[in-house]
Amino acid sequence: QVQLVESGGGLVQAGGSLRLSCAASGRTLSVYVMAWFRQAPGKEREFVATISSGGERTYYAEAVKGRFTISRDNAKNTVYLLMNSLKPEDTAVYYCAGGPAARTREGSYDYWGQGTQVTISS
Repeated sequence: QVQLVESGGGLVQAGGSLRLSCAASGRTLSVYVMAWFRQAPGKEREFVATISSGGERTYYAEAVKGRFTISRDNAKNTVYLLMNSLKPEDTAVYYCAGGPAARTREGSYDYWGQGTQVTISS
């Protein structure tokens, strides 16, 4: 069993940056593909980014490509999401997730954190 805890959310102005962290306990993260999803008010949860177990491969949703960077430090059992050039439409609760394969569907991931709120003011 893996427990995931996100942190780093907050309120920033448009154009600003935030770095989210997702710390794992219970089992090593190195065996899992990791991903970030987000859910805006009144909307379904959507895929943001994913990273392979060793960190060699990443994939991003079109809406965040070029602005967000997913990375991981398996020695620290932590995954990160660096978010630059933030826009009001990035406002959402951000969740990290772990699973066996890199997919954009949330059903493909077995482990989820509780989420961290990101709010971007215009």
